[in-house]
Amino acid sequence: MDEATIERLMALSQLSLDHHEKAKLSADLDSIISFIEAMNQVSTEDVEPLAHALDLTQTLRPDVAVGGIDRSAFQRIAPETSDGFYLVPKVLQQR
Repeated sequence: MDEATIERLMALSQLSLDHHEKAKLSADLDSIISFIEAMNQVSTEDVEPLAHALDLTQTLRPDVAVGGIDRSAFQRIAPETSDGFYLVPKVLQQR
């Protein structure tokens, strides 16, 4: 994977990597892409599509109302709240 693509991925994911980490990331992504390309070469014409890998029936619990979540208990242990809302640090920037 070329350096421009790595730089774009870093910017989109807001990562900061040194030269060694960029080289490792590039090699890892190349390996993943090669693996996917190899999987695409496998003929699946005679393979019946599956909804799930295992042919099992999901055991469901009865749909019965039970006690709800005590919101005030969570509010008490939260680092910061205001008017019933959880306050969290800003992680995204305006562009």
